[in-house]
Formats: sequence, C-alpha cells, structure tokens
Amino acid sequence: MIPTLIFHSNSELLEGPVFDKVNNCLYFVSILDYLIYFYDPTTKEILSLKLDSPVSCIFILERKKIIAASKNGFFEVDFNTLQKKFVFQIDIDNSVRYNDGIKDPLGRYIIGTMGFPEIKKNIGKVFSYFEGEYKIIISNTTISNGLAFSLDNKFLYFIDTPTKKVARYSYDLSTGDVEFELNVIEFKGEGSPDGMCIDDEGMLWIAEWGGGCVSQWNPLNGFKLNELKLPCSNVTSCCFDNHSNLYITTAKSESKKDSFGGGLFYIELNKI
Repeated sequence: MIPTLIFHSNSELLEGPVFDKVNNCLYFVSILDYLIYFYDPTTKEILSLKLDSPVSCIFILERKKIIAASKNGFFEVDFNTLQKKFVFQIDIDNSVRYNDGIKDPLGRYIIGTMGFPEIKKNIGKVFSYFEGEYKIIISNTTISNGLAFSLDNKFLYFIDTPTKKVARYSYDLSTGDVEFELNVIEFKGEGSPDGMCIDDEGMLWIAEWGGGCVSQWNPLNGFKLNELKLPCSNVTSCCFDNHSNLYITTAKSESKKDSFGGGLFYIELNKI
C-alpha cells in the first residue's frame, strides 16, 4: 500500500477528487490556481481548464462534462471541447468561497462555504441547490469540508474542520432537509479532518490535514480502523475508483522538507 505520485505541478492546494465510475476517469481541482483537471488512468491523459476565480469542487454530468463550483458561480465544463459556460450562482457573501460539495441521489447540489481570502469563524454555510432554488441546510460553520452519504442515504456525514469532528445529520431525501443528530467521530491527534469518502462497507475514509495520512473510521462506533501514510503532511481529500483503490489530493505545507505536497497520489488497496 505504497502511495504512487500520479501528478505534481507545484500546486499550493490540490483538492476535490471525484471519480467517474461509469466512464473510468478522475477529476480534481487546484483551488487557488482556478484550475480543473481531467485524468484518464488508462491513457494517462491529463487535461486542464482555468476559470476566473477559486474553484473548489466538481459534479459529474457525463463523459468529460462536469459542473464546477467556483467563487464566481457554477460553470459547465466540457473537456471534449475545452469550453466552459456559466450555469448558475447561489447568493453567497463576497467574503466567502465554496469548498467541498456532493450530489444527493436526486441530483441536488450540496455545497459548503468558508471565509476567503481570510478564514473567519462561523461565517460558513452548507447550501442545497436544486432546479433553480437553493436553501441553507447547515449554518455557522468555519471550514466546511467533507460530505458523504450513508449507503442507505438516510444520513449525511459532514466535517467542519476546526471542530475536529465528523457530524451525522439525518437526511430527508424527499425534501433535502437535514437535522443534526450527533458527532460520530472525534480526532484527537495532530491531524484535522478534511475531505472524505465512504466505502462499500459504509466506512469513512478521511484525509487528515496536518496528519499526513488518510484514516479509515467506523461511523457506527467512532473507532479508527486503518491509517495510510502519505509523504506530505497536508492531505486534503480522497475518492475511490472502480477497483476500490484510492486517489488522494494533497497541499503544500510550511515545511522545507515537504517536496510532495500539492501532488495527486494513488494507493492500490486491491490488486486489479
């Protein structure tokens, strides 16, 4: 389970990996470079497209076509033609930008915000957008990060990084409303929870900012099950491919020894 460096372009903050399991390709972003990347693991092709503001996450539409969330709005990006077009915007304050996001099974866009360019306590929110209308479903967050649905879609797991906890909300799929239930995981070490994904067994895999790893947790009892070390301290997010192997994004740190931060890594958990 040695991490393989797939891509490195001196990015300060690589984030938001999402794997298209239908078309076998990966998307990820370089937030502060305003860049969206497409990666084909079969041909090793890497394409990029630049927007006009920080870009935080993507939502898959079809092969090589996505919705990308940037501070200045949501854009449809077509990697077949390398064209982009504005689609919609949510009324967010000028002092925030979008961060992690996820789609629910009915197609709602769920996305959080955080202070930008300065992080400020409790000014973030989590929005739900669907068919031209949006609403706030979680308020008073600071660094809105990982989002994952339970396998039965009855719960939404959510990370507000400075709390060092993973919260569980009941999720009403018919309305898109949430209700806080409890914190299911608490981090007590150096690492703080950032992005996350869920595996086929319902276990959460969480990137640890400052912890240099991705850790696996059981959200039913809060127990830590596994830890995969990375050669850099700031690990930002992760996702599974078709073979249940992990793609992992990272960010630079202040350490002079950190030459791999800002890279995209791959860890083979299962032999193909």
